[in-house]
Amino acid sequence: MALPESIPVRYTEEEAGYVSFRPVVRQSFQLLELLDMVLSITGKDAARIQQILRSGTIVFHFYRYWWDGFEIAEQDLNPLLARFPDPDASREFRAGECTMALIEPAGSPPRASLQLDRAGAARRGLFRRRSFWDALLACAVAGPLAYQGYSYARRGDLYRLELTPETRAQLAAAASSLGPRNLRRDLQVLSYAERIMFVCPRSAS
Repeated sequence: MALPESIPVRYTEEEAGYVSFRPVVRQSFQLLELLDMVLSITGKDAARIQQILRSGTIVFHFYRYWWDGFEIAEQDLNPLLARFPDPDASREFRAGECTMALIEPAGSPPRASLQLDRAGAARRGLFRRRSFWDALLACAVAGPLAYQGYSYARRGDLYRLELTPETRAQLAAAASSLGPRNLRRDLQVLSYAERIMFVCPRSAS
């Protein structure tokens, strides 16, 4: 059976536990566009991708998408997946290319990460030469960083920094003195954070 080139997709906001009365939007996706969204959930797990395409539904970014499910054989799927990036542990961390940091709190059950975008965290106060973003990157460069893999959801490589008590205290102090006013309350998470994930988008080849 030939693979569909264009897939009619409907989507609406997800309302967990309730009947949704949100409007339904209809849009046509190219097969690679649909795969791009599915990969954000599954990674390159061919069996899971096949199951989702067959079931014809997925929840992504608080929206539920659905379509007429279809089968795709692994020999047809693999060449399509090859068009998407793979993890590459040989890629070195480049501070200038980092655009996001995810601060992950310690504790059980796990709590939501604080997402810091470069644009927001790099704002400097009057007469300040450094920003909180500069302090974050300085800790990343000092390391040690561990390559964590490629995130299809964030379209970038992930680098993990496990926080020591000294680094945690250093960043908490930097947040207090350098953090933008609108972020200082959120940045209190640093006092009990366990690690930071740095995201470096993969440039298109």
